[in-house]
Amino acid sequence: MNGVSLGIYEKALACTHGWRAFFAQVVQAGFSFVDLSVDESPERAARLEWTDGERDPGREAARAAGVQIGGVCLSLHRRVMPGSVDSEIRRQARAVYHRGIELAADLGASVLQVAGYFAYYEPADPGARARYVATLMEAVPHAARTGVVLGIENVDGHDIASVGDAMSVVREVGSPWVQLYPDVGNIAEHGGDQTRELRDGQDHMVAIHVKDARPGEPRRIPFGDGVVDFDAAFTELHRQDWSGRMMLEMWNDDALDSVATCVSARQFVEARLARAGMAVVRGELQGAGRAS
Repeated sequence: MNGVSLGIYEKALACTHGWRAFFAQVVQAGFSFVDLSVDESPERAARLEWTDGERDPGREAARAAGVQIGGVCLSLHRRVMPGSVDSEIRRQARAVYHRGIELAADLGASVLQVAGYFAYYEPADPGARARYVATLMEAVPHAARTGVVLGIENVDGHDIASVGDAMSVVREVGSPWVQLYPDVGNIAEHGGDQTRELRDGQDHMVAIHVKDARPGEPRRIPFGDGVVDFDAAFTELHRQDWSGRMMLEMWNDDALDSVATCVSARQFVEARLARAGMAVVRGELQGAGRAS
């Protein structure tokens, strides 16, 4: 059956004191999967060093809730830069890839999102892209052996800023284990055309980020308040007969009403998917009724 499975970003929901409480929020908000984050913060970066005993509770709590861990967002590479001019930083970036692939596999996540930043905190350097691609290519054999797809995200900034930019890397790497994880909000933030860019990624999009944005404002824009042309994006996906996971990317982890905010966002996206003729396929959520 063709259709879209809707998921939510970890940072869209309130921080909790345990995984069971966290995944209960995912169910309450009506989502089928969640993408977890390994970012620049010490707490989330430390997940790469988790022992088996530290990884088990999250995996087991997700299973008990009937929630899939869809992917791991490896945004730590903003700080540990794959395209750095410093060889030691690139060595660390390779280690981040290796550990991120293993974490995703251990959590049952099939996709490791690869941020499209070459060397975020360094001055612009014409050699940064080549170093970025070389570091990524070194991670591909481990991803292939482990069975985790590396999905490149088009990001804010000036590195991999479009789906076409990401596709140029996919072609250069030339592996089925390196594909796209497009962000429709970042397309709009750069002033790109939703239809054209998603067409550029046809047959290579393993999952899709959905958020609203404005020029120069890639984050924390409520759905409906930005400039993203969701109708055009979803119409193009329908034309492609695209099926897969669509993750709503939001940042509400410090909000008391985060679940309600996520429910409203889900309803916004569902209405526009329906308008484009795309079906939402529900996960088998256990232990809770669907939020309205």
